[in-house]
Amino acid sequence: MTTESGAGTQAVERAMSLLLCFSDEDSELRISELCARTGLGQSTVSRMVASLDRLGFVVQDARTGLYRLGPTAVTLGSVALNSSPLFRTARQIAQNLAQSTGLGVNLAEFRDDQLFYLCNFEGARAPKNFTMAGRTAPLHATGMGKAVLAELDPAYVRGYYAEGRADAYTPHTLTDLGAMEDALAEVRSRGCATEVEELAFGRACVAAPIRGRGGNVVAALSLSGPLSELDLPNRRQEWALTVIEAADELSVGLGFSVTRAPQPRPAAAVAESAG
Repeated sequence: MTTESGAGTQAVERAMSLLLCFSDEDSELRISELCARTGLGQSTVSRMVASLDRLGFVVQDARTGLYRLGPTAVTLGSVALNSSPLFRTARQIAQNLAQSTGLGVNLAEFRDDQLFYLCNFEGARAPKNFTMAGRTAPLHATGMGKAVLAELDPAYVRGYYAEGRADAYTPHTLTDLGAMEDALAEVRSRGCATEVEELAFGRACVAAPIRGRGGNVVAALSLSGPLSELDLPNRRQEWALTVIEAADELSVGLGFSVTRAPQPRPAAAVAESAG
């Protein structure tokens, strides 16, 4: 029984490792690429991929022979997303905001020391040909991340930098602790965060924190798009008021009461259930 249990666990872990290979953007892979990424033998990968194909977790392109995630994976992802109280509360608000502003609207929760995107909606002036849902992003290089960091214990921010997690994505990324501390002080003063070409060239965003029932920041909402469309030198205050109002509406929807006055807390305390 123990041997069978161990073998079953190993098979599940191997199957999951294969599925995780498809987490990259536009990921269509050959068997040989799956072998290289997982370190598994070709016969093992071929056998497992065939099973995943039968179950609908992956599908093979008849023309190229490449594999990609299939409808079963999409179904499970949708079920998981729809089970999130944060997503259910935010979806219509975010969609309406994208339509009214013409900008991109992003919603991400704070999880495992990074941002985890739950949804994004494209405005007419900030189109994308892909979804951000399910992707992750660093805290220090995004407006939403800074909105979260501003509410955490300062010791967490120092540890984040001391552990070398503040990688540079562009020359504008705040890789220096002192610069980040100054930026977070401004976030706390303004009630929102901005990011200008810190994660990708030509892009900017304005973000505000979302609080859960206990008053701690559990997520963030942002307006994003090309620099020319946000026009921050002239419209920063307008976008700030817009995103703060939407984030506050979401916080109330999650049960937050404005009478509470939360204090910065360690990351473990902030990662409470949004419900």
